Amino acid sequence: MAKLCLIRHGQSEWNLANKFTGWVDVDLSETGVQQAQHAGELIAQSGIQFDQAYTSVLKRAIKTLHYALEASDQLWIPEMKSWRLNERHYGDLQGKNKEKAAEKFGADQVHIWRRSYDVLPPLLAADDEGSATKDRRYADLDPRAIPAGENLKTTLERVIPFWQDQIAPKLLDGKNVIIAAHGNSLRALTKYLENISDADIMDVEIATGDPIVYDIDKDLNVINKVKLDEQ
Repeated sequence: MAKLCLIRHGQSEWNLANKFTGWVDVDLSETGVQQAQHAGELIAQSGIQFDQAYTSVLKRAIKTLHYALEASDQLWIPEMKSWRLNERHYGDLQGKNKEKAAEKFGADQVHIWRRSYDVLPPLLAADDEGSATKDRRYADLDPRAIPAGENLKTTLERVIPFWQDQIAPKLLDGKNVIIAAHGNSLRALTKYLENISDADIMDVEIATGDPIVYDIDKDLNVINKVKLDEQ
């Protein structure tokens, strides 16, 4: 039986400012740092020892992982970063205040963009200065793989191959794994792991800095799920 721990990054500066963040590389807020450290303390109290860590290429997730591992005295374990664990790309909404977006487009439309499974947000123009095609961390990717905007469905479609190729083999080998990522990349993974319907995933929320621990059997089935902050 292997253990899989999911942590959504702590509060970011743009979470605090109520802005759409997506692939913009925003740092943790002071509260976010405290949440990440608290997550590590909960992990230490649980006694879980990890063999491998995964995170995105965005610093709010990377720092959350490091704070949590440091607080649980496991900062030394192997770590892999991948763009496939990034937050969903919010397209042209990135950087915009959510309340102002609701005033402009209507609260119902913004809610659909945020929470629906397969509706895309307004796409970011290819020549926009904020386009990820201009970011050197994605320089080795086929430009066609870099999104201009994503919904949860397309986020899942790029998360699951990484799960199948990198993470699942570790769990099948009995290794304990920790993933520090983002609300939507983790919602996508949760949908896959728990076989949640397209409709029901809309109501699933993952709290910042609250470690979720799964017991995974030899067939990659979820046997048990615990939120450490609720124990």
